[in-house]
Amino acid sequence: MPDIIIESEVYKNIDYVDTPLPVAEYDNCTFINCNFAEGDLSKISFLECKFEHCNLSNATLKQTAFKEVEFVHCKMIGADFSNCNDFLLEMNFNSCQLNLTSFYLLSLKGTRFVHCSLREADFTEANFNESVFEHCDLQSAVFDRTKLEHADLSTSHNYAIDPDNNQVQKARFSLEGLPGLLHKHRIIVTDA
Repeated sequence: MPDIIIESEVYKNIDYVDTPLPVAEYDNCTFINCNFAEGDLSKISFLECKFEHCNLSNATLKQTAFKEVEFVHCKMIGADFSNCNDFLLEMNFNSCQLNLTSFYLLSLKGTRFVHCSLREADFTEANFNESVFEHCDLQSAVFDRTKLEHADLSTSHNYAIDPDNNQVQKARFSLEGLPGLLHKHRIIVTDA
């Protein structure tokens, strides 16, 4: 845990690429329109923070702690959350670009993804039980031994999830999403 604690600050329009955000514990802070792209956020702790319109694409997240953090309208392409500190890890995403992100082996039970692009995201061996994927694009996302029990994907699209290889008991899917559950069988589903 960092020695410095910063509370209830608002950071706006700051580019942290050349001058990185100092390693500290940020409690109840808000970051608006900040650029962390390809920057280093290693060993920084964010507790009850909010990121709005920020770019965290390809940021280094080694041992970064995200506890009760909300991302809104953020660009996070290629973010590797699997390197984060997983103790009390809790994040929610609204209208974010999360293409090519990795959630490998993470336990993020109850996570909310609302209107997010998760193309080619990696959910391998992750726990997303009771999570909500609301109006998300999951084209080419990888679900391999993923826990999705009681998850709600009923409004999402473009997913391919093998029920034999993932835990999907009592998960919700739409009738339109049925082909995404049967893709390995090469069954053609029509409405006629």
